[in-house]
Amino acid sequence: MNSDLAMVVGIVLAVLSIPSILSAVTDRRSPRVSAITIMIAGGLIVYALRENPGRYSFENLPDVFVSVAANLLH
Repeated sequence: MNSDLAMVVGIVLAVLSIPSILSAVTDRRSPRVSAITIMIAGGLIVYALRENPGRYSFENLPDVFVSVAANLLH
């Protein structure tokens, strides 16, 4: 897996699991699936950071998202 793709998928999974966590907490349920999703997302992000240590910063993330989208659409 490309490290850029791993970073983008990890960030998207982490962002999409936030509503699920909040819903579980407000309903007084344990967020099991959300916790697993967050761990998978964290693993993907750590993988991407270990593959390219200096590549990712907050300034570069929009470029990474655009390059992954361009690769998927091309």
